[in-house]
Amino acid sequence: MPKIEIYTKDVCPYCVRAKTLLQAKGAAYTEYNISKDDAAREQMLIRSNGARTVPQIFIDGQHIGGSDDLYALNDRGELDSILKAAS
Repeated sequence: MPKIEIYTKDVCPYCVRAKTLLQAKGAAYTEYNISKDDAAREQMLIRSNGARTVPQIFIDGQHIGGSDDLYALNDRGELDSILKAAS
């Protein structure tokens, strides 16, 4: 199973959307809520090259981007390949 990490905030519809897609794929993930965790927020900024929006998604250390990026991968049929290759 690939290591999937997702940085989120409270009350974020894009975060919910991304997590819903991952759950539909049967992919387990680790969630870091940056709403009240400054260390996690700083780590997200470093890992995402300064991206401040959430969610920020990583699969086996590879920065995927946000919710729209995750859905674009899925729409192109590439998400399943990434999930399988990472496992």
